[in-house]
Amino acid sequence: MLKMNAEVNQSWQVDVQRAANRIRYRVLEHSINNNGGYMSQACSSAEIFATLYMRIMNLGQSLAPLIPPPFSGSPGQNNSHYQTGGLYNGAKTPELDRFIFSPSHYALVLYATLIETGRMDPAGLEQFNQDGSTVEMIGAEHSPGCEITSGSLGIGLSQAVGIAMARKRKGETGRVFVFLSDGEMQEGQTWEAVASMAHYRLDNLLIYIDVNGQCCDGKMEDVMTIEPLQPRLEAFGGRVFCVNAHHPDELAGPAELSPNGKPIFVLCYSNPTQGLDLLRSRSPKLHYLRFQNSDELALYRAELNRMKAII
Repeated sequence: MLKMNAEVNQSWQVDVQRAANRIRYRVLEHSINNNGGYMSQACSSAEIFATLYMRIMNLGQSLAPLIPPPFSGSPGQNNSHYQTGGLYNGAKTPELDRFIFSPSHYALVLYATLIETGRMDPAGLEQFNQDGSTVEMIGAEHSPGCEITSGSLGIGLSQAVGIAMARKRKGETGRVFVFLSDGEMQEGQTWEAVASMAHYRLDNLLIYIDVNGQCCDGKMEDVMTIEPLQPRLEAFGGRVFCVNAHHPDELAGPAELSPNGKPIFVLCYSNPTQGLDLLRSRSPKLHYLRFQNSDELALYRAELNRMKAII
C-alpha cells in the first residue's frame, strides 16, 4: 500500500516533467522550422512553466479560443472587440490566481506551455510573428497568456505590485504569480518594485525567477553581476528560496507555505542547455538560436528526432 501511495504521489511530478520535455521539443521544432528561436530560455524554464501551470497556480479554464484571433486593435473605450491575452489564464475572479508574464522574449516558451496544458491549439503557432497576429515573437498584452505588456525588461514586476496591492485591499484570496528573468534584476525599476511590495507586506505575491546566468550579451557575470541574489532580496524584505529549476518538487514547495507578511521570491537556478547539450557549443552567447549553415541545422534536426523518441 505504501508503494502504491508513493506512486500516486509522484504522478504529478511525472506529468510535469513530461510536459516540460515536450515544451523544449516544441520550441526546438519551431526554431528549426523558422530558422531561429529563443531556445536557451526554453531549456532553462520549461519545468518552471510546467510546474506553475500544472501544479502551483489556481487558474480557471481558458476563456479564449483555442486558435488565437487576429489583433483587434489597442485597448480603449471605443474598441469593443479588444481581447486581452490574459483570457487564456481564465477569469479574473477573487478566488483565482493571476499570472503576470514579465520577460516578453520568453513568449514562445509560454505559447508552448499553453499548448501542452490544453489552453491553445498547436495550430496557433503557425501565426507566430506574422503581421496582424496576436501570437507575437515578443509577447504583448493581447498575446496568448499575457495579461500585460511588459515592454522593456523590468516593468512587469511593478505592474504586478499594483495588481497584488489592489487584490489585498479588495480582500481577494487569489494570489499573484510572476515569472521573471534574472536579467531583469539588473534593472533599477525591479528593485524599486521589490522595496514597494515589501513595504506594503504583499504576501499574496510570489515571484519565480529563472536564474540561468545568461543575457543577450553573454554571461550575466560578465555584463553586470547580480549575485548574491538571496541576501540582497532578503535585505529588501523578501522571503527568499533557492531551488533547482529542473526539480518540480523544489519549485512547488515555496508556494505551499503559509503567508507571513513578506512577498516570496523563488530563485530557480537553471541550466540554459538543459535537455539540449548540443547548445553548449554556442556558449557563452546562448540568447538566441539562429542556424549558421545547413550542417548545423542537420545536427539540430537529428537532436530533435532524438528528443521525439523519448517524449
